[in-house]
Amino acid sequence: MKAIDASELRDRLAGLEPIGRGPDGTTRLAWTAELAAAEVWFGEQAGAAGLGVERDPAGSLWAVPDSPGPWWATGSHLDSVRSGGRFDGALGVAAGFAVAERVPGVAVIAFADEEGARFNTPTFGSRALVGRLAVGDVLARTDDDGLALADAMRAAGTDPERLADAPAWLARLRGFLELHIDQTQDLARLDAAAGAVGALASRMRLALTFAGRADHAGTTRRAERRDALAAAARMIVAADELTGDDPDFLVTAARMLVEPNAFTTVPSGVRLWIDGRTPDPERLALWRAELEAAAAVLAGRSGVAIELATASHTEGVTFDLDVLAAIGDLPRLVCFAGHDAGILAQRLPAGMVFVRNATGVSHSPEEHVELDDVAVAAEAMRAALTRLA
Repeated sequence: MKAIDASELRDRLAGLEPIGRGPDGTTRLAWTAELAAAEVWFGEQAGAAGLGVERDPAGSLWAVPDSPGPWWATGSHLDSVRSGGRFDGALGVAAGFAVAERVPGVAVIAFADEEGARFNTPTFGSRALVGRLAVGDVLARTDDDGLALADAMRAAGTDPERLADAPAWLARLRGFLELHIDQTQDLARLDAAAGAVGALASRMRLALTFAGRADHAGTTRRAERRDALAAAARMIVAADELTGDDPDFLVTAARMLVEPNAFTTVPSGVRLWIDGRTPDPERLALWRAELEAAAAVLAGRSGVAIELATASHTEGVTFDLDVLAAIGDLPRLVCFAGHDAGILAQRLPAGMVFVRNATGVSHSPEEHVELDDVAVAAEAMRAALTRLA
């Protein structure tokens, strides 16, 4: 059987890459026309591989063999962040079809809304599959235009009333293996085309709301101000400083919305999201507690009301040792990003193979991999699934 090579992968990606791509990168948000176009590509790939397409209650697409399950599966996701790269997620789905054509009885899955960029619902499809979604909460979340997730799902052809039924589909899987671009320079430093992920770090996304008072920027004295943006800035600094000198505790002020966002007005309101990641789950919980205590002190000192809530939280996970053995002799990595394979690993044997990224840049138009490296990773996946399936 012909090995998976760069030319095949290039041909598979050619039909997907233009979808949602513009001068500022790739944008394929969940439940949009761009994602629907990508799902048409998924159907074409499935048909060419002799697989039937089904959609689960969370909106994830399954390309399944014409044989009784449960199956081993591979894949990733088709949605992107805003102005993202060409390879994040898409690479795993395209390589997945290359593998499934060569290994009988393997399914390919494109999980719904892995990035969570529109409704702050990361790893939505895989969380739904393992029963780890607060269904009422997520369906009520709104995007920047005020549209509720439930309405967006309905408009895209997925019934939100069936979301709670998604866990019934988990029994169709024996395990899951995901190929993904490395979002660090770890493999580049090792001079390795591909690597096996041994574990994922714990991750937490906090949502903070600051309620101050709008006032004249030129006439309001410092002691009279209730500046929501100044308070938010201090919380960003506190979140970073509370990690101490730990190089493996990563904090990002990921998004901020300011009101009224006017040149001559003291900001009255801010919504801020802060992301924290570390391999140490106890340290992550302590960081959150210390940040909440700092918020209470700051609120008393500034006169700005501060609310802090956990928007999402994923415990770290160690991947299945038998899956790692099946992948073979690739360098072992620890990953700080969230992935669908990490969600499924809490319930099923799962694993991940990363592809070298020379710059480490991802979630950006500058994201890049060499397809020859992807072919090495895909062949490792093929060999692993041949052993496992």
